[in-house]
Amino acid sequence: MPWFLQDLGTYGIGIFTPTILATLIGAKNEHPHNISDIIQNDIMATKGAALIDVLLLVGIVFAVLLADRVGRIRLQIIGFIGCAVGLMLAALSLGLDGKLAAVMLFSGFMLFSFMTNMGPNAMTYLIAGEVFPVAIRGAGAGFAASFAKIGAVMTAFLFPILLKDIGTFLLLLILVGTSLLGALITRLYAFETMG
Repeated sequence: MPWFLQDLGTYGIGIFTPTILATLIGAKNEHPHNISDIIQNDIMATKGAALIDVLLLVGIVFAVLLADRVGRIRLQIIGFIGCAVGLMLAALSLGLDGKLAAVMLFSGFMLFSFMTNMGPNAMTYLIAGEVFPVAIRGAGAGFAASFAKIGAVMTAFLFPILLKDIGTFLLLLILVGTSLLGALITRLYAFETMG
């Protein structure tokens, strides 16, 4: 279940970061009149997304360095909570204007990107490979991954519809809730495989 919840946020934010950035701050031309304006908007949003995505790699490095020192479950819980904080910053930025809004939005997405890969994104793979007995490890990890991919597919299909129907703010708040739920479920039901 945590892997499913993690994929909702990771794929939702990962796939649609350029779209969200273009909608919120990336669009130089709010109403493009030609193909050049559209391309310029996309380039600006993609540059912002690439900057944010650098923290995905930094998060993985931290996960590798901390998994045996801090523990998988603790990293996953901290990561889920950090994802929620990052998404909340992004949601709160929507009510602001100017540089503060841009700083909060980018800070939120950057925090989310770092925390998801330091925590739940990396740990769900690691835990699934360790928690099942050797005789059923492949099947167990595959079963866990299949639920995660249900979340990823749901996000790919539902995110554009939800963005249009309920808006960015409410969608980000829902993802804050799924991240906090992931932390709670991890806390209640997971057991540490460190060592």
